[in-house]
Amino acid sequence: MTEMDIMEVLDHLPQRYPFLMIDRVIAYEAGKRIVVLKNVSANEPHFPGHFPFRPIMPGVLILEGMAQAASILGFRTMGVKPTEKSVYYYVGIDNARFKKPVVPGDRLEIEVIHQGNKRGFWKFSCTARVDGTVVTEADIICAMRPSSDETA
Repeated sequence: MTEMDIMEVLDHLPQRYPFLMIDRVIAYEAGKRIVVLKNVSANEPHFPGHFPFRPIMPGVLILEGMAQAASILGFRTMGVKPTEKSVYYYVGIDNARFKKPVVPGDRLEIEVIHQGNKRGFWKFSCTARVDGTVVTEADIICAMRPSSDETA
């Protein structure tokens, strides 16, 4: 399967509103790449404070969307789903560049390409676009670790 609707996205991510940054998966190749969509809406909770007279999606939330897309790619590649016993962490962000603001009404497309994994660390090259124009780029490193909650 190459596409995933919101119900399948929710099945592969522990994040929920207001921290869910993916609405749909539009392309997926196991172990290679994933392309996801985020519809940026004016009623999202961060816009009244960032910024009241010119709403701009915070760059850290674009990076979070990249990490969530990488999580889905990693989980699907491994053939597992997230559980309460494990957490998929950011370990590093390199070469992050913010080239253009993302605003309400934009359709953010995030492409994540798997660069490799070693000893439980996964490296990805990520690009976010709006209408085909690159708005953000970053290389990220993620790792799945056991939950610190001993009761889980």
